[in-house]
Amino acid sequence: MLPTTLSSLHSTNVTPTPSVSPLSPFSPSSSSSSSSFLSLPSSSSTQRRRRRLNSLCFFGDTHLRISPKPKGLKVKCLVSEPLKVMISGAPASGKGTQCELIVQKFGLVHISTGDLLRAEVSSGTEIGNKAKEFMNAGRLVPDEIVTAMVTARLSREDAVERGWLLDGYPRSFAQAQSLEKLKIRPDIYIILDVPDEILINRCIGRRLDPVTRKIYHIKNFPPETEEIKARLVIRPDDTEEKVKSRLEIYKQNSEAISSTYLKIMTKIDGNRPKEEIFKEIESFLLQEQKDTEKMEKSGNTLLESKSHKIQASTSKDNWRGIPTRLNNIPHSREIREYFYKDVLEATQRAINDGRTRLKVESNIPELNPEMDVYRIGTLMELVRVLALSFADDGKQVKVCVQGSMGEGALAGMPLQLAGTRKILEYMDWGDYGALGTFIKIGSVGAKEVDEQDDMFIIVAPQNAVGNCIIDDLKAMTDAAGNRPVILINPRLKDLPGSSGIMQTMGRDKRLEYAGSFQNCYFFRLLYYAGTQYPIMGALRMSYPYRCELYKRIDEPSGKEKYVILSTFTERPTIDEINDAFQGKPRGFLSGIF
Repeated sequence: MLPTTLSSLHSTNVTPTPSVSPLSPFSPSSSSSSSSFLSLPSSSSTQRRRRRLNSLCFFGDTHLRISPKPKGLKVKCLVSEPLKVMISGAPASGKGTQCELIVQKFGLVHISTGDLLRAEVSSGTEIGNKAKEFMNAGRLVPDEIVTAMVTARLSREDAVERGWLLDGYPRSFAQAQSLEKLKIRPDIYIILDVPDEILINRCIGRRLDPVTRKIYHIKNFPPETEEIKARLVIRPDDTEEKVKSRLEIYKQNSEAISSTYLKIMTKIDGNRPKEEIFKEIESFLLQEQKDTEKMEKSGNTLLESKSHKIQASTSKDNWRGIPTRLNNIPHSREIREYFYKDVLEATQRAINDGRTRLKVESNIPELNPEMDVYRIGTLMELVRVLALSFADDGKQVKVCVQGSMGEGALAGMPLQLAGTRKILEYMDWGDYGALGTFIKIGSVGAKEVDEQDDMFIIVAPQNAVGNCIIDDLKAMTDAAGNRPVILINPRLKDLPGSSGIMQTMGRDKRLEYAGSFQNCYFFRLLYYAGTQYPIMGALRMSYPYRCELYKRIDEPSGKEKYVILSTFTERPTIDEINDAFQGKPRGFLSGIF
């Protein structure tokens, strides 16, 4: 039974929190603290800190909404400080298209290093000839060749009065630092994020019209007439070898640049229709204008405006808040699809970064086997979303479910997995025959690894009483080599053997192996100790970002929302979680209350 007495937390402006019994530990072996008051389900989230601004409106579902300007009107930069925007993205990420849309809407001066360099090359200047050598080799042009041209262009009257959009600059840490020294800094730094495979396909299919300088694609955007088609040429740096070289160089420099603009960086999924991408970019820029105007009217400095606004409006991966009413079962289709997408994006980022041993731990109520509302169909849907997405990228995916383990009276499989293989076989895998071609269903073990398999998704691998799955799992990952292996909601802790004691032979090695898988996604709801209601908050980590702690707050309207309390570089302990809820200065305690 829940206690009825209340006691306020020590941090200011925090909604009073009930004083309750100690929280349950992360694992059976850990002990609870007498000062703790939250519980975590025994089966096992990273985004930005946000502060509330008067210009932001939070609705019941915690989604951030921004009222758009009337359609068809161009937004003029009439304030004393016009918009200053940088946009970055790998070759063929769609920067050019988005730049056109931004200029049309906001009237900014588009400054493209590519255009500046091409002007030098076409003029046959000494600097242009040097740049041409690098461009034809698929390499980035050195800093010293670009810096002078860009800074001179930024100082021209039109850029000063109307604001500017820097496209493709800075491209290195040295260039970024050069701008910092000159006190040239954007209001927002946009990154278009697109998977490598998509970028390569876009590049090698691109064709250039030498007359109009317009870019076509042989499949995605063919030329309008045969006349245009006949004169199209392949750009020297659009061969597969050179594209891969440019991508590697871009990645190396992008990480260094990001450290300079981390607090104003917005990472946007660029593998979507251009209209969807621009809609998101537009919302950020409109909010940027609104906040700047309000701060100027109130007499506050621009620096103060940026400090607050960045907390509220930047997003690393389309994070829009934690869906509410998560204890309402069954979950709505919107909530399930939200978490499927959240898991997929984190997993894709990890694999694109070369991670090969990954695990997903998503314990919303319908995915938590410790709760009586657990639904095997929700787990299967999550697996299907992951498998189909990677299959769409041309990968051969094997979805694996462990079979029966043990002998005699101990033979069998965990109840959580009973019937899962049949469910997978009878699920709808789309109209183009993905199952059996790009996606195959198998079991867990070395013999399940075929040469044509590109990656493996293992469904809820777990030990059972008297039996251990880890040996078969290790044999399988050894056979897989450097190919990605993704564990979905694994439960690999040791369980008692048939004698009633923990399995000890090789236990340390097994647990060490189980711990070698890196979390690419983690989500867990927080409850009072010993209960599963009400939800007190949530913990979320999405690769490669920090682990974030959220608090659930009831609003006077009867709705609820989640606000961020703290972020952590690693999964926090129970004491760290309780300290954050009590308002103790630990970690990066910050947020809106």
